Amino acid sequence: MNRTSLRSQRARNTSAFVTIALMFGIVVVFVTSVDAQTSLVKLSTDTFHDSDAQHRTEVEPDTFAWGSTIVTAFQVARISGGGGADVGFATSTNAGKTWTSGYLPGLTDNYKGGSFTAASDAAVAYDAKHGEWLISTLPIVNDSGEAVATSRSTDGIHWSKPVIVDNSGSDDKNWITCDNTTTSPHYGNCYTEWDSPGQGDLIFMSTSTDGGLTWGPAMNTADNAGGIGGQPLVLANGTVVVPISTFGTMIAFRSTDGGKSWTSSSVIANQNFRGEDGGLRDGFGMPTAQIDGAGKIYMVWPDCSFRSGCSTDDLVLTTSTNGTTWTKIARIPIDPLTSTVDHFIPGIGIDRATSGKTAHLAVTYYYYPVAACNNSCKLYVGYTISQDGGKTWTKGKELAGPMQLSWLPNSQNGLMVADYLAVAYANGNPFGVFAVAKTPSGGLFNEAMYTTKAPLLARADEPRFSSKGEKPVPNAKGKYVWKYYDDDGRYPIPPAKQVRPSKRK
Repeated sequence: MNRTSLRSQRARNTSAFVTIALMFGIVVVFVTSVDAQTSLVKLSTDTFHDSDAQHRTEVEPDTFAWGSTIVTAFQVARISGGGGADVGFATSTNAGKTWTSGYLPGLTDNYKGGSFTAASDAAVAYDAKHGEWLISTLPIVNDSGEAVATSRSTDGIHWSKPVIVDNSGSDDKNWITCDNTTTSPHYGNCYTEWDSPGQGDLIFMSTSTDGGLTWGPAMNTADNAGGIGGQPLVLANGTVVVPISTFGTMIAFRSTDGGKSWTSSSVIANQNFRGEDGGLRDGFGMPTAQIDGAGKIYMVWPDCSFRSGCSTDDLVLTTSTNGTTWTKIARIPIDPLTSTVDHFIPGIGIDRATSGKTAHLAVTYYYYPVAACNNSCKLYVGYTISQDGGKTWTKGKELAGPMQLSWLPNSQNGLMVADYLAVAYANGNPFGVFAVAKTPSGGLFNEAMYTTKAPLLARADEPRFSSKGEKPVPNAKGKYVWKYYDDDGRYPIPPAKQVRPSKRK
């Protein structure tokens, strides 16, 4: 998200600069998080020295895998007004054993001839038909106008200059996916989604049939729906399903003709969202979604519906096999209902070689041990595993933390680690990528992208937990109020519309 790049706005830590020295190279720096059982691998470091950004910071990763290759992309050198100095990437071609990192060329004026002043919202996909890795980004030009762009690579390491998908301005929260089912009538199509906060978060879709080299016209849903944080997915029959948030209601829409047209939206479920203490930018309660090997969609978001008084956010799960009918939300039992733990900014991954009752799922997330922490919050990264299609889950485990919120860079509406996460399965092994902040040093931050040395697996004898029988609290009501169509605070939602939309069918 994040569009406004204010060249006149200085980062709060600009006392030291370092020379840009990162080109491409193997990065394998190992550290051990406190009380965690997993060694972490540092994937990248902000080496920019522009005066606009808060150095050294990296935030908001998306991660995707195909075969043995894992690609993750993220903002580098966060600018408080929006985006980063560039978008970075880290790629493993051997299923997470070693990693190569770098920056996307030709995107911003900070690296290899780009024309934009900042970039944000990296999302990763792979087009199996054309053999192309794709990173979708949201380029920024000062404080006016944005675009949606796609960078292409055949190996996940050497990237092209960006292809512009849309440059109409007021673009936000882009996402990308490709149809990789060889028997699909639309095999090789790739789909990019974004919204326009200047038009009330009107949703747009564009389709590419040539590996992201060219893109079709921007199209709306049949009912001109609005939303933010959509994550398009493709079923085995070529149907595209886009689950998306509309500020208190989760909806979905589809295409059955390869992106030539898009249906009206339908309601998945209402969302009750508490929001997080401490001035943290909490991802606005947006969802994360993935699909298993048989085409079943799993969608997760933070929700306080199972807590009396909306005391803390859990992560909840709903599933669908067609994108039109969805199961009732179920709480992921990361912690007991009696706990004070607050869970937010989730990212889900699914092993596409598994499905149904034996589908393997992994979810990473951020959390506070105590939800009502006011300004003394301690931030952690955690994960949970399911190997039976979401029926049971392991107890939440710590990956990193505790982090002081003062170690995080500013954004236009909160201290930032991410708006979203993701987990990628490479050869059956799940790897998550997430921002970890450590104690600042030398007038600079110390926040970078990390993954785990070993995959996020559960022991065979590890206890599993179920939320079967749990029901939402009657008349549950979230405390979070969405006041803007965007995350910059530039496009206010009229007060009369700052309520949950009426249910639609």
